[in-house]
Amino acid sequence: MRLYRLQLHWQILIALGLAALAGSLTGTDGAVFGVRFYAVYEFLGTLFLNALKMLIVPLIAASIITGMAGASRSASFGRLGGKTLLYYMTTSLFAIMVGLFLVGLIAPGIIDGQPARDILGLSADTNAVLAQTAGRDAGDLAEIFLRMVPPNIVAAAADGQLLGLIFFCLLFGFFVTRVRDRYTEVLTNFWQGVFEVMMLITNWVMRFAPLGVFALVAKVVADTGYSAIEPLSLFMLTVLAALAVHMFVTLPVLLSLIGRVNPLRQYRAMAPALLTAFSTASSSATLPLTMKCVENNAGVSNRVTSFVLPLGATVNMDGTALYECVAAMFIAQAYGLELSFVTQFTVVLVALLTSIGVAGIPAASLVAIVVILGAIGLPAEGIGLILAVDRVLDMCRTSVNVFSDACGAVIIGRTEGETRILSDAAPAGREQASGLY
Repeated sequence: MRLYRLQLHWQILIALGLAALAGSLTGTDGAVFGVRFYAVYEFLGTLFLNALKMLIVPLIAASIITGMAGASRSASFGRLGGKTLLYYMTTSLFAIMVGLFLVGLIAPGIIDGQPARDILGLSADTNAVLAQTAGRDAGDLAEIFLRMVPPNIVAAAADGQLLGLIFFCLLFGFFVTRVRDRYTEVLTNFWQGVFEVMMLITNWVMRFAPLGVFALVAKVVADTGYSAIEPLSLFMLTVLAALAVHMFVTLPVLLSLIGRVNPLRQYRAMAPALLTAFSTASSSATLPLTMKCVENNAGVSNRVTSFVLPLGATVNMDGTALYECVAAMFIAQAYGLELSFVTQFTVVLVALLTSIGVAGIPAASLVAIVVILGAIGLPAEGIGLILAVDRVLDMCRTSVNVFSDACGAVIIGRTEGETRILSDAAPAGREQASGLY
């Protein structure tokens, strides 16, 4: 029971240690009573991956519809909403491009000039994977947009073509508030209920993450020994470097050029929220403190804060979008695939869209990564290796998500004419709201 009461990340770390030990001791041939340990690892790992895949359609649909409905219902959805969504889409795109550049530069999936497929113990045949991703050129760009508007949304979701599902859910969430009030209430309550249920199921599945990590990592160690440490370390370094560039270069430049404020003051104002985001790995759980820091420390009005930040906790996931992109490219490199421009464009587009539908809870982005891998024809087995280092990276990317939300509130507040933001008289968010509005 004491192990059960440990926080999830400690359980996963313990599972990693036990998996390394078990995999090295049993190898691929170790057995008891005729049952091979390797087969048990494979069964449990596959079961956990299947559970993650099971969540994809309802979680993505409920997240996007409830988030979009909540945003479009606001009376401020016009000018303020337009600025907010433009900021969120722009910064997420910047984050993805930073991740795409660094994963191409560092190439964590290539070790000593060779794909790390065998080192990582990836079992899917490279030729089969190549057949799914090859043959795409610039002429297929139109096909990507055609998949966003499928003739049968249910069939598209069942076949794993989730671009259409995401686009449909964005439209549904927007227009659900445009019907009669009694219908709007029924629909929003229904989808909010689905969302709450999916959060509970996701949290329940993640309680088995230590077991899934144990099985997946033990299988890799049994296959390849400890040689998988190097590519995983490089992958982790790539993600951390990309997150650092976005948080300490891209966002401060936006604060300086558009917001006309001192970025150092923003870091000081948001320090409590960033530390909380890092420790909880949940932008939703950090939201109350984020709002307090933005209003009281940065001096943004409650009018802007109360609209921008709750929306951001739902749809603005810069760090998550960056992570999804790097993870997909890392797995592609490990298979030795030279992804075409069109395939990379697909990665960017799907990462951008799925980041909108990723709930602000720990490890929910794993579901989105499965979506991206499926969109470009890559098997989901690589997700198990990423899961081994996911907790630390989740904490870091959540901090980036929260900081981007806060920067958005500051920049939008400045464009709305607020002058006391991050000034010497900054701690006056609510007073400024009542004074100006």
